[in-house]
Amino acid sequence: MKKISVLIALCFGLFGHSQEESKSYGPPKPPMGKRWVMNPDFSDEFNGTELDTTKWLDHHPTWIGRPPGLFLASQVSVADGYLQLKGEHMGKDTIVHAYGKDQTFNIAGAAVVSKKKTMFGYYECRVKAAATTMSTTFWLSTVGSFQGPNECDSYGLELDIHESIGREGDFDGSYFASGMHSNAHFWYNDCEGKRHDYRAPQVRFEDERLTSENFNVYGAWWKDESEASFYYNHRLPKHQRFYDKIKKKPFDQPMYMRLVSETYPFPWIELPGKEELADPSKNVVYYDWVRAYELVDVAGNYPNGNLEKELQRYAESVIFDEAVLELPKSKALGIPLSYKANENRLLVMELWDGGNKKLMEKSMEVLPGYGHLTFDLHPKTALKKGGTYRITAKLRPLGQGVKKVLDTNTLMLYLR
Repeated sequence: MKKISVLIALCFGLFGHSQEESKSYGPPKPPMGKRWVMNPDFSDEFNGTELDTTKWLDHHPTWIGRPPGLFLASQVSVADGYLQLKGEHMGKDTIVHAYGKDQTFNIAGAAVVSKKKTMFGYYECRVKAAATTMSTTFWLSTVGSFQGPNECDSYGLELDIHESIGREGDFDGSYFASGMHSNAHFWYNDCEGKRHDYRAPQVRFEDERLTSENFNVYGAWWKDESEASFYYNHRLPKHQRFYDKIKKKPFDQPMYMRLVSETYPFPWIELPGKEELADPSKNVVYYDWVRAYELVDVAGNYPNGNLEKELQRYAESVIFDEAVLELPKSKALGIPLSYKANENRLLVMELWDGGNKKLMEKSMEVLPGYGHLTFDLHPKTALKKGGTYRITAKLRPLGQGVKKVLDTNTLMLYLR
């Protein structure tokens, strides 16, 4: 078990997960010539006793919450290895004057917001929803507005990686209690001052389980200004093209990360009742971790390269793109492969003939992260057209004379 809290003493095994399970998640294969590295400004394991205020705010700086749910810093805590957002009834109505009018609140919600903005990359979290109709969310959005293509217009952006509730009920949005739901909003203010919510088609993963039954991993690869791909647990990804009728490349601004538990309006979602909000086994959202990755050149230095080593993030490995590779006979052989490394490692490539004779060996140092590269071999021995060869890749620790092998893989090579 990674973590045990007082609550799970009553339900052993519900919250725990192995280190190997954690390593099985992460970004998809990077493009050729790139590698994923962790971005520490938006990554947190929540293993301390309080919120890391160098990274996060315990409130939403521009939004107090959707009535009747008011964001309160008192509802944010870090304990037992989790970021915890608690929903509670406030006991009495509270009037808050905001946005030019008085609003009534009587439910306490919570919001955690990144201090920095981020742009393209892979973002994921492992979270267990509260078993109420309070939301469990993981999203990115801009603050303020940006000049539109007509100079008199403006726009803002929101990428909802996941949003859900934790229980079903007799309301329109009951489906929101299971699976994964992802939306991309292009908030557009036209030249007449009218505001529009232009959305890309929703990405949705179905699941029979409620989001509050156990932890799930929700991820998104914000690829560029035009598209994103979404990931739910170990399923194949689903893809989304952003709304581009106003701007051809709409998602062109950096955004803040949000982890929020709020109320939704009836009849879409009913408000949580006092009884469920008073039940500590139901009223807390548990974020196990949040992790962010960015793409860099596979051989490029990265100033924050220690997080992979600190977390032992990867089951270190070397992976060929395919089991059998067919190449034209040439003096140079380009072998595509990927690797995962928690620190600087030595990648060794061996070329063998059909008679199990080693023809050559070449090595290179690779940097921490998840990389995708072409390893060039230049055999001194003339290879035969139509011949079949074997290539063995080994990932080793650095150090002269170190023979330990962290992982090995084999590829069959055919020369046409």
